[in-house]
This record gives sequence, C-alpha cells and structure tokens, in this order.
Amino acid sequence: MKILITGARGFVGKNLVENLKNIQEGKNRTRDLVIDSIFEYDIDSTKEELEQYCRECDFVFNLAGVNRPKNEEEFMKGNFGFASDLLDTLKKYENTCPVMLSSSIQATLIGRYGTSDYGRSKLAGEELFFAYGMETGAKVLVYRFPNLFGKWCRPNYNSAVATFCNNMANDLPIQVNDPSTELELLYIDDLVEEMLDALEGREHHCEFNGLDTVSKEDGRYCYVPVTHKATLGEIVSLLESFKSQPNTLLMPSIPDGSFAKKLYSTYLSYLPEEKVCFDLKMNRDERGSFTELLKTSNHGQFSVNISKPGITKGQHWHNSKWEFFIVVSGHALIQERKIGTNEVIEFEVSGEKIQAVHMLPGYTHNIINLSDTQDLVTVMWANESFDPKHPDTFFEKV
Repeated sequence: MKILITGARGFVGKNLVENLKNIQEGKNRTRDLVIDSIFEYDIDSTKEELEQYCRECDFVFNLAGVNRPKNEEEFMKGNFGFASDLLDTLKKYENTCPVMLSSSIQATLIGRYGTSDYGRSKLAGEELFFAYGMETGAKVLVYRFPNLFGKWCRPNYNSAVATFCNNMANDLPIQVNDPSTELELLYIDDLVEEMLDALEGREHHCEFNGLDTVSKEDGRYCYVPVTHKATLGEIVSLLESFKSQPNTLLMPSIPDGSFAKKLYSTYLSYLPEEKVCFDLKMNRDERGSFTELLKTSNHGQFSVNISKPGITKGQHWHNSKWEFFIVVSGHALIQERKIGTNEVIEFEVSGEKIQAVHMLPGYTHNIINLSDTQDLVTVMWANESFDPKHPDTFFEKV
C-alpha cells in the first residue's frame, strides 16, 4: 500500500507519519497492514511531487489546511482551494482510491461557530469531497474533529491544551477567562488509531445531532469514538498537580484510558531539558540512605533503601501497614517475628534472584546486609504513604 499524507509536517500529520513508519519498519506488528511507501506532502512540496503521489497512491489522508491565516480570505484558499487541486489531480490520473478529509466541528456552523470563516471553509471542503465521491465512486471519509491535543502540538496556535501544557511546563502565565468553559477533546493517539482503522476499512461512521456525534453504521460522516470533555478549570487544576509532582512525589490518579493520563503524557512532552531530571531527597546516616521515590493517592508509596555492609535496618512493626521488600543488588537476610512470640521466619535474598518479600502486619521485621564489602539496595513498596501524624511504626528488635 502506498499512502499519501498532505500536511505531513503538521501536528496530526507528523504523528500519523511516524506511526505509519513504525508499521512499515516492522516495529508495530499490531496492524495487518503492508506499507510500501509513505508520500509526505507539505507546503514546500512541488506540483510535480503531488502529481506523482496522486498517480501512485492507494489511500489519501488530506490533513492540509489553514488555521491561523493573516487574512480571512486565506481560509477558503487554503482549506477549499488545495482540496480542489488534490481531487482534480486524482481525477486526472483516474485514481479512485479512498480519500480522508480532516474537517472540524466548526463546519457545523452552530452556536459560537455560526460566524466562523474557518468553519465555512471547512464546510465547503466537505461538500467538495462528498461531490467528488458521488462523481467518481471513490470512498470518501470526512471527519469533523473537536479540539485536538497531544505531543508535538504547537502552543500559542490553535490548541488551548497545548498552550496550557507549554506554559505550565515552562513557568509561563496561563490566562483563563471562564474556568467553567467546557471543551470536547480528542487525544492524538486515539485519532491515529482511528486513521489506522480507516486504512484497514474499519472506520467509524456517524451523523450529527447539533454538535454531538451519533454513531450510525451508514452515517455520512466519520468520527473517533473516544473523546473527553473537560472544563478549562479542570485542565488547569490537573496541570498544576502534574507540575507539583517532583516536589510532592504524589502521582495523581491516572486510570487507563482517562483524560488525566493522556493530559499527563502531553504535559511531559513540553518539559524543558532542565526539568526532565530532578533531585530526590536522600535521608543519609552512617548506615546508608533511605529515599522516597513516588507516592500515590490510593496505592501507597515506593522507596529505595541502601544499607552499608554489615548493617541491620528495620527493627519495627506495624498494626495495619504492610510492605514489599525487593532486593535488587547485594545479599541480605530478612527476618520477621510475630509480636508476642518467638516465632521467626527468615528469607535469604539477593539481586541475583529478585524476589518480593511481604512485611506482615503484626510482625517486627529487619533486613541485614550480609556482605562485608557491597552495599545492599532494596526497593520498598508500602501500602500507604507515610503519615507523620499516624506513622503506625513501633520499634522492637526481631
């Protein structure tokens, strides 16, 4: 299959191209696609290249368009005019391969979009594509995208999320006039997955009820079935929690598939180099060190403990708290004694065979570095973050 992407260096185009390359180069084997060529067309490409690509391609993603022109008239020229050139060139070579159009929800011309020159240019492009499909019999896939976000999106352009992420990551101010304003948001990875579905002939169809998509197998339009709705205030609040994480070590809740998880990935892509690496507080003494790594709101915390040769650490017990000790380097003996008894259980562990050992509630426990020369490195997980007001930790030797 030979695939033509117009607007290949834009936000959507770049993400699509790189994912197609992963499939082409065998790095992503989750798709049943054989990709022979990826034709990347952008603003500085030549007319001759467009001719060649339209003659040879088996599928077209038309992502080219104008979002922020100097003059309003450029909307129609950029969004309608190029589409006309593209379709005319395909007709010239009698190429009736499937064509996809990247349109916008603004093409509905509903509500705040009613006076949008951008929306009118997108609507004109849609009708042009539908007419082309009727004339040639080519399969036409028209997508009306809501607000897009994700890695590589240009800030201070046409995405509030990109601007917010960039500004928060770089300590720049954020202006929110109405925190209650709600956006419908489409994550770039979900969009790319839908475009790959379209390549496999499994696109999702819909009709529109106002601004809302209504799934319909024979619908005129196509859509991405996974979007998210969030207010500007909610977005900023999440970004503030992401920004504070290196200081608090608290990882916000980011369930699989959630908007928060996708927003966090987006935020991280805007971090400047000096924030990619940050220091952790190492609590040091003559025995070694103890460092908290990560805390969660619902699933405890992770730490790393370093014990010098011959050192014993621990010697305490908990009522309800429990832990995993995981030795990743060195050689250790872990001992646990049930409180009020002489019953001791022991585990000899090392980094040569990594194991997780439960620290049981109601058992005082320790960990002994058995080496005379090597530091002992132990990753620890506790089922709750440490609370100095309720430490649930009581000294008692094993």
